[in-house]
Amino acid sequence: MITKIPASHIRIKRAYDPPSHVDGARVLIDRLWPRGIKKESLAVDQWAKELAPSTKLRQWFGHDAARWQEFHQRYAAELRPHAESVNTLRALARKGTVTLVYAAHDETHNNAVALREFLLAPEVISASP
Repeated sequence: MITKIPASHIRIKRAYDPPSHVDGARVLIDRLWPRGIKKESLAVDQWAKELAPSTKLRQWFGHDAARWQEFHQRYAAELRPHAESVNTLRALARKGTVTLVYAAHDETHNNAVALREFLLAPEVISASP
């Protein structure tokens, strides 16, 4: 049986906002390091590049809200082959708070929002044999 992750356990936060004691485990989920931020300032516990959208998908999306639904679907398809990393992140979120750190300006249409929804979904993914 898989334990559901409480929605309150997965937070999202811009890389340019200061870290907080309520962030729990901070995981950077962008493929590129945020511009102008030093490692110490970002204070991430993990950099999960493999869970970031591919460069091709990121460039296609271009943070165009009109492409949000399609981006969401394509991103989910990119995440499925990374079952081990996704399941590790889900296990971490079951234990406590995880903050997904991202650099995009748009706080509504970005990979952190889509990844949070993917992690909270009841869908179970397994690694390929």
